[in-house]
Amino acid sequence: MAVCRLCFSFMLAASSTVVVAQPVDWQRYKVPESGAVVDIPTSIFSKDAGKPESGYGRRFRTSDNSAILTVQTVTNDEGDSPAVFLAKKNPPQNVVYRKVTHRFFAISSFHDDKIWYNRCNFVARLATCVLISYPASEKRQWDGIVTRISNTLASG
Repeated sequence: MAVCRLCFSFMLAASSTVVVAQPVDWQRYKVPESGAVVDIPTSIFSKDAGKPESGYGRRFRTSDNSAILTVQTVTNDEGDSPAVFLAKKNPPQNVVYRKVTHRFFAISSFHDDKIWYNRCNFVARLATCVLISYPASEKRQWDGIVTRISNTLASG
């Protein structure tokens, strides 16, 4: 089952500064094949980066390529709970944030000079995920953005 490979193997972009000092423009993005939706800061993730490696959805990059956002719906053919699904992905040992419920998981950690965040919501035999990688040096600027993206993720 080739699901959510990006969860722990981001293609991390070279680090540069993205300053989130101006007002952020948000748009609702819908995964056509699954109906899943999420708010995306289009003034930040302004470049289309193509389709994810598996499942349905889209990838977006910042104009300077320092951050990437993937919105992805993948099949959960075995009907795994979020905890089992996550365990099968073999997350790295250095996870600094982990929340797992019967409906979703959210985890985050550091890789080199990046912070990565992954949330997957589970409905029926589908997992809808957001995967975000951004410069660790900009953590404070990204906290509210990551929170809104995560909180608005809804399965179709």
